[in-house]
Amino acid sequence: MLLFIGAPETFIIILVILMLFGAKKIPELAQGLGKGMKEFKKATDDIKREITDETGIVDNLKDFKDDISKKL
Repeated sequence: MLLFIGAPETFIIILVILMLFGAKKIPELAQGLGKGMKEFKKATDDIKREITDETGIVDNLKDFKDDISKKL
């Protein structure tokens, strides 16, 4: 199971990654991963903002409808 990885297993995994990609390539991979995570976070924040904006518009329309029905 992946939840129970100890120090020796972690060391072996890091050693294998180092051997596969080399010491020069690992920083590039980490930088690419960081950029990808940043873009993903930006996209999720944009989606949350759009949902909040749309919800506010719906609430405003409901209030407007209630105001008009009270006036009639």
